[in-house]
Amino acid sequence: MKSVLLKSPGEIALADIAEPKRGKDEVLIRVRSAGICGSDIGAYRGVNPLVSYPRTIGHEVAGEVLEVPENETELMPGDRVIIEPYVYCGTCYPCSIGHTNCCENLTVRGVHIEGGMAECITHPRHLVHKAPDNIAWELLPLAEPLVISMHAVSQAKVKAGEHVAITGAGQIGLLAAQYALTLGAHPIIIDPVDERLELARRLGVKHAVNPVTVDSIAAIKEITGGRMAEAVIEASGDARAIRNTLEYVAFAGRIALAGWPKNEIPLPTATITRKELSIFGSRNSVGMFPESLRLISEGKIDVSHLLTCSVQIDEAPAMVKAIAENPGEFLKVTCLL
Repeated sequence: MKSVLLKSPGEIALADIAEPKRGKDEVLIRVRSAGICGSDIGAYRGVNPLVSYPRTIGHEVAGEVLEVPENETELMPGDRVIIEPYVYCGTCYPCSIGHTNCCENLTVRGVHIEGGMAECITHPRHLVHKAPDNIAWELLPLAEPLVISMHAVSQAKVKAGEHVAITGAGQIGLLAAQYALTLGAHPIIIDPVDERLELARRLGVKHAVNPVTVDSIAAIKEITGGRMAEAVIEASGDARAIRNTLEYVAFAGRIALAGWPKNEIPLPTATITRKELSIFGSRNSVGMFPESLRLISEGKIDVSHLLTCSVQIDEAPAMVKAIAENPGEFLKVTCLL
């Protein structure tokens, strides 16, 4: 069967691989769509330290059920599904307290184990979610980045009526802003690209700030009436943005760090102590796929504006190269099979 295989950094091509055989507690899925994620681009560039090669890429995966485990009562062949790609061990300390997203032995499709950008995959039954019929195939993979964003908002403990500053207007930041709106919060998007800020406004975000052309700290102070943002979500991984979270946040505020920086970032711990800040890491998600699918299905969150284009699987290797060379031209691309 066809797959998109990353042989080594910078070497990606369509490959013919063996069809998978379903294990006892697994679902066999005919893949219909898969998202190309920033982690796939990092793997192509050779800068994602978690990836081993060769590797079939893809962890944002949706498809149709072909086979189910014996005695399965909820899923049936032909059902539309999306996978939760974070395969956890269930026995380590984080798993024992429900933090399966940061399992000590976590394996993620397309990173540590074979990805889903192939014609068929098998996946553990408990990590397969039935999808509503009204979400188009090209949009269904976006439920995965949405759960990443939802988890970040949850980690920051965002509540109705609060201002939440979000650094980075990529797909994670824009989805976090939309989710904050569903909670009754007031997102403030900070990003140096005016086109991304305009998209945020079209998605219902009232406050969009370019930190290159205006004093972002002063702007947030004015928007919040001097309090600063009760919560901040860092979704860019940019060193300056990470440092500025400490300035954007209110005294006794909360920060969720969802972006992955390229290098270690020094932070003034005196500021953290003086403002008595709560800082949370935010990795993957836990238990949010059903809610993510509901929000998209009911139109509460619009993922269609984030889709730059869709390509067929034969075009996927060239598209990965194009995104790696010109990342600013793409927000989200999905591959149809």
